[in-house]
Amino acid sequence: MAATQLSNSVGCAAACRALDVPRASFYRARAPRPASGAIAPRPKPARALSDTERHSALVHLHSERFLDQAPHQVHAALLDEGIYLCSPRTMYRLLEEHGEVRERRDQLRHPAYQKPELLATRPNQVGAGTSPNSVVRPSGPTSTST
Repeated sequence: MAATQLSNSVGCAAACRALDVPRASFYRARAPRPASGAIAPRPKPARALSDTERHSALVHLHSERFLDQAPHQVHAALLDEGIYLCSPRTMYRLLEEHGEVRERRDQLRHPAYQKPELLATRPNQVGAGTSPNSVVRPSGPTSTST
């Protein structure tokens, strides 16, 4: 790039002005982005539960005694016995990882809106919509003509 060669002698700002190149573009070209797969995975936090601690929490949550209780109730009962495994939020995270937490109520799924289609069987049949000859039907493969 010519701006790179010129910037060695006169500086970046002057080279970009002389060549009418935005400085942001110049700096962006100098430091190319890493490939999307080259981003390093996030390191595991130092205070994260070990695999044995995670397994122990799941065993307690799956036990017959706590089968129908919320993680907050399990946490409180274990604290009363002097056992601390993890926070209730972490219990929810563990259950979520295994697909054992869901919304209490089923959510209503609204059907996709179908845009009405004006259907004319002869010229000048579909007008402003007030004509008795105009026919409106929903579009799509499931619609039937009327």
